[in-house]
Amino acid sequence: MNDFRRVADDVRNWGRWGDDDELGTLNFITADKVAEAAATVKKGTVISLGGDFGANGPQGAFKFRQNPVHVMTVDGGDAQTLVEYAPGWARNSVAQELSSFFVDNPFRFNDDMIVMPLQAATQWDALSHVYYEDKLYNGFPADSVTSFGAYHCGIDKVDVKGITSRGVLLDVVAHRGAEVFCEPGNPITPAELDDIVAEQGIEIRRGDVVVVHTGWWTRFLSTGDGQEAGSGLDWTCASWLHDHEVAAVAADNLMVEDPDPANGVEGTFLPMHMLCLRDMGLMLGEYWDLGALAADCAADGVYEFQLIAPPLKVVGAVGAPVSPIAIK
Repeated sequence: MNDFRRVADDVRNWGRWGDDDELGTLNFITADKVAEAAATVKKGTVISLGGDFGANGPQGAFKFRQNPVHVMTVDGGDAQTLVEYAPGWARNSVAQELSSFFVDNPFRFNDDMIVMPLQAATQWDALSHVYYEDKLYNGFPADSVTSFGAYHCGIDKVDVKGITSRGVLLDVVAHRGAEVFCEPGNPITPAELDDIVAEQGIEIRRGDVVVVHTGWWTRFLSTGDGQEAGSGLDWTCASWLHDHEVAAVAADNLMVEDPDPANGVEGTFLPMHMLCLRDMGLMLGEYWDLGALAADCAADGVYEFQLIAPPLKVVGAVGAPVSPIAIK
């Protein structure tokens, strides 16, 4: 625990951008950084980094988060039935109103809704998602997150940053020579990240979003096992991210960091979450689909791209879905 305290003190960015700051390391994304990101686009290739939001998603493995429930509220079969029955249905004003859209004209429509945890698939963790010792990032009180949402550090606060920046893929799968999946028990260390950077001939710059390919999502697509563990970042990578002044980090696995408590800090759960979100103010992206991006980067040897990944602007939310894209 002493090592954890030392690292926490070292990476803590409280007050760095003012006492009222709720953006954390997204402050590294300046107008010049956005322009730099746009300049990485050379061939116009658009690659989706988002997974499906559906009944077969990874969150079905966890009892406190369910997969999205998608429900049709109006469908093609309703039109003819409503025209026949709804006009005389005095006790159902909704049916009457809907039927008025369909009577004596060819207009038809479908409508739907979705019910889901905001972190059901590809998503960002807001800075209010994790805290300890009753403090959020920048020293805001943890009890400012109420049943009405996060007053401080909610996901809606990041809308001013996009999130758009230069993205850099670090391909752990290729570096380790794994077929598709980095198996658990071997966390990704800062030294290994340095080796991958050198191997790929890429530079990590201030304001970058680092995207880590472990192969977990590709494995999940083949097995459907959302609980299967895989390699993630060792908790000491928080210092590496801090030293490189990155804006955010995302991965294709379920926690970004390595989930094995044997490789963590005794007496804590997910210590890198604690360091990144609460101390550093660095957002984490989870469940990103990086297979196609990794293949494209391997093919052309270019591991930088313009990343566009704004979260859904849910007021007061502690995380939100995202459908990120990489443009090369």
